[in-house]
Amino acid sequence: QVHLVESGGGLVQPGGSLRLSCVVSGISISIYNMGWYHQAPGKQRVLVAGITSGGTTNYADSVKGRFTISRDNAKNTVYLQMNTLKPEDTAVYYCHSYRTYPARDYWGQGTQVTVSS
Repeated sequence: QVHLVESGGGLVQPGGSLRLSCVVSGISISIYNMGWYHQAPGKQRVLVAGITSGGTTNYADSVKGRFTISRDNAKNTVYLQMNTLKPEDTAVYYCHSYRTYPARDYWGQGTQVTVSS
């Protein structure tokens, strides 16, 4: 059974930083593309940052220069370093893993990030 467990969320003031972690069990993430999504109340879940199995990264325009996604295949863990946080970053953040052949995708349960003074 595959599990993705996010941690590191919480309440932070504007301008602050958080580091999210996603520990994966049941699969080896080395052959999976990984991503972080967020979902604000009443809005769709959207991709924040992604990293391919080869290490190529991509970011939503809203977080470029502030967020960094990374992976540690030996620890089966993906990270999202979030700096200079803004109130509009407030959302539930979800970890996602996927591969296209064979098609597989998995989601974590989410971790809440609240940016407020």
